[in-house]
Amino acid sequence: MACVDEPPEKHCWVCFATEKEDRAAEWVSPCRCKGCTKWIHQSCLQRWLDEKQKGNSGGAVSCPQCGTEYRIVFPKMGPLVYFLQQVDRALSRASPFAAAGVVVGTVYWSAVTYGAVTVMQVVGHKKGLDVMERADPLFLLMGLPTIPVMLVLGKMIRWEDYVVRLWQRHSSKLQIFSGLVPGMGRPLPRVPAEGSYGGDHLSVSRTLCGALIFPSIANLVGRLLFRRVTSNLQRTILGGIAFVVIKGVLKVYFKQQQYLIQANRHILNYPEPEGRADGTFEDDNEDSSNE
Repeated sequence: MACVDEPPEKHCWVCFATEKEDRAAEWVSPCRCKGCTKWIHQSCLQRWLDEKQKGNSGGAVSCPQCGTEYRIVFPKMGPLVYFLQQVDRALSRASPFAAAGVVVGTVYWSAVTYGAVTVMQVVGHKKGLDVMERADPLFLLMGLPTIPVMLVLGKMIRWEDYVVRLWQRHSSKLQIFSGLVPGMGRPLPRVPAEGSYGGDHLSVSRTLCGALIFPSIANLVGRLLFRRVTSNLQRTILGGIAFVVIKGVLKVYFKQQQYLIQANRHILNYPEPEGRADGTFEDDNEDSSNE
């Protein structure tokens, strides 16, 4: 505000009322401000503090003009109220850590349950139960949660990208396979920018879901392709290897074809209107100018 000299009467800078308009009001000068911003109604300042504190009655508030922190004094409370206030503050401080502990505990026990289910699915229900019953409980509590972690880490290994890069780097030496794979060994008109043809960005949800569902897929593929194998564990391992190999080959082929599509793309000329090439439009313009 432009006011510097102190006015002859008190003037509230919130409601703009003067001392003459409300002589019963309580006035306060809470900061170093002078002039027309020195005084303010106690009730107006209380409402203004409520708006600034936003429910935190113990929060510090400063003057918006001079930056002086307001000195807020509360009435004395009884021992019971003081005890309840301390308990409330302690709960408020501990609740974030408690919530984090609950979340971590939920994730941990979910991982333990998933690991146990995976063991029974891979080695068989009865054999899996027998193995976990004979195992050391501490080993189970430490080992079972690592199963989903290892599956997620394994899913994050994108070995197909390295195969595609190796393929693209030595594609000129693979002309003998051009009959099997279209576009292999042929010279490319241009090299696409990296990332413009992938279309398979790392997704957290996709990686997590793919990793957690992998044991079920491995078990299913093992039952379909390796029925003669009697051991459920060996059948699941073979099914997982077969699934990874088949999926990887298809993924490498798909990425290479995307690379070839981007490398062989072509930009067309802008289509001229019909008649422009034989000069009909120019003739019409000349006739109109002659007229």
